[in-house]
Amino acid sequence: MSDEAAIEVENLVREFRKGPRAVDGIELAVSPGEIYGFLGPNGAGKSTTVLMLTTLLPPTSGRATVGGFDIVRQGAQVRASIGAALQEAALDAILTGREHLMLQATLQGLPGSERRRRTAALLERVGLTEAADRRVGGYSGGMKRRLDLALALVHSPRILFLDEPTTGLDPQARHVVWDRLFRLKQRGVTLVLTTHYMDEAEQLCDRLVVMDGGRIAAAGSPRELIEQYSTAEVLELRFDPGEHEQAAEKLADLRAQRTEVLADRILLYIPNGDIALTAVRDLGLVPLTSLVRRSTLEDVFLRLTGRQLED
Repeated sequence: MSDEAAIEVENLVREFRKGPRAVDGIELAVSPGEIYGFLGPNGAGKSTTVLMLTTLLPPTSGRATVGGFDIVRQGAQVRASIGAALQEAALDAILTGREHLMLQATLQGLPGSERRRRTAALLERVGLTEAADRRVGGYSGGMKRRLDLALALVHSPRILFLDEPTTGLDPQARHVVWDRLFRLKQRGVTLVLTTHYMDEAEQLCDRLVVMDGGRIAAAGSPRELIEQYSTAEVLELRFDPGEHEQAAEKLADLRAQRTEVLADRILLYIPNGDIALTAVRDLGLVPLTSLVRRSTLEDVFLRLTGRQLED
């Protein structure tokens, strides 16, 4: 691939009838070979953006190119250059993992010998060689996501789209998927993923955008966003539920740089957490738990949107 952007988006809009704009004039550029993330809660516009970039949903207005091809005028060329593993894997419970891959290779027009070679290679790459001849109905959630990833790679795409690739997986299965994605990046594949997991975005993405209400609230690397939008330390306090509201009122007197009162905890953004904790106790407040930590991507999201990602 050339040095040109793998994906370019200019003022992209998707508006549904009798509803708000799901995507409201976003602009971005994805470099070849990077992992680029869309972070945001459900309804932020992440999945709608991916559907447009993969030509599964036409934009209302704006322009975007993927792999150098226009998503509206050159849809066939876009689809030939990308792979996509969306939220719901279209897997047949009766077929085996190997049969799924052989079928996909046939649909992609690969000759017989190449189909068998490619299938074996992909099964090994996603760690499913031992389960290759088992029916998919007996696969775990993590195995199904890995098979879905392999199916998206059959035709050796230059760009891979992943919509919520680890939703519903246990921590161990999530880390296995992460490892496979890092290996694809090492092979030069450009990866675009949506996620609502903060740790996933922070661990995987070279750069990302925070989306909310169909718009891009911020863009940059995870470290850049943390440095730009958050503070050095965060004092995280949890109080007895009956004391939570009163504690929040008293903590306003501390004049922290910023205070976030969440349903289950209170966050104080301050230069020095230990000094602030002493001040909390001087107010006569006794938290059930207290924690001084560095700022995270979740703190950035709270500042940009005013709500928890889980909401």
